[in-house]
Amino acid sequence: MFIDPGTQQPYIPTPSYFLGCFDIYDREHTLGEELEKFNPNDPADREILILKYCLVRNRTYRHRFLLYKCLEEALQDKSYNFQALFKYDPEAYSSFPYGWDEMENTRVFFEDIYRLATIEWKEDLRKASLEDQSTWVTLG
Repeated sequence: MFIDPGTQQPYIPTPSYFLGCFDIYDREHTLGEELEKFNPNDPADREILILKYCLVRNRTYRHRFLLYKCLEEALQDKSYNFQALFKYDPEAYSSFPYGWDEMENTRVFFEDIYRLATIEWKEDLRKASLEDQSTWVTLG
């Protein structure tokens, strides 16, 4: 298990990790207004959203590899409920732009993330795949 060097906690990503960049809670008038210019159902807009927000370089190559692999696994599961990741929870301190919880095909959104990550993260994915992941367990 990979221990996140920043938090010293196990890093066990889920596909929802790709959505944190779209959380507009308490940023409705900044990020929220910016994101509302895009339609996540439109392939061209979706690509811009993914490249500009989801695939930024603020993660290590190991984080990206594990995140990519968890998404790959979810996409292989035909019954994985991607729509549930967008469901509004009034108890949570997070929210998505208006209408995102009614996205036409959330699986396609994540398929596009995967497709673009395969291209954008190519070298990082290759580098991580060549390593012995069992050595990533260290806490120091």
